[in-house]
Amino acid sequence: MKKNLISLTLIGFLAAALLIPVGVLGLTGSPGGCEITRSVGVTECTLGTCSFDSTVSSAPCGMCCLLQTVYNITDWIFVAMVALTTVFVIWGAFKILTAKDSADEVTKGRSYIMYAALGLLVAFLAKAVPQIVKVLAGF
Repeated sequence: MKKNLISLTLIGFLAAALLIPVGVLGLTGSPGGCEITRSVGVTECTLGTCSFDSTVSSAPCGMCCLLQTVYNITDWIFVAMVALTTVFVIWGAFKILTAKDSADEVTKGRSYIMYAALGLLVAFLAKAVPQIVKVLAGF
């Protein structure tokens, strides 16, 4: 039962992280451009404002904005997963320390720490998503 709760919580966080930007875009309408605030790893995407009606760079402005958005989303997912991992490690250590003579509580604490390690692995995999998008986009 607890495994299902943990899985549903993780899926909920990921769904919210992916759906909130779409909802905000739906409320504000289609922007005329975007702000490239970090180097997205594509030489044609320059820092600054990328406007759809002018040619700021030789790369399609939409692709630069997509990469910027993917980087922003994966950064937030990474921060949320690291915070969640920290909470699970602390909770698992607390379970182990307060177990007294109960082997079942020690096992629960170890499983919390193991799930936290798996969550950290997922967080590091989230950092690989922009590279996958670049390969799929042909950059």
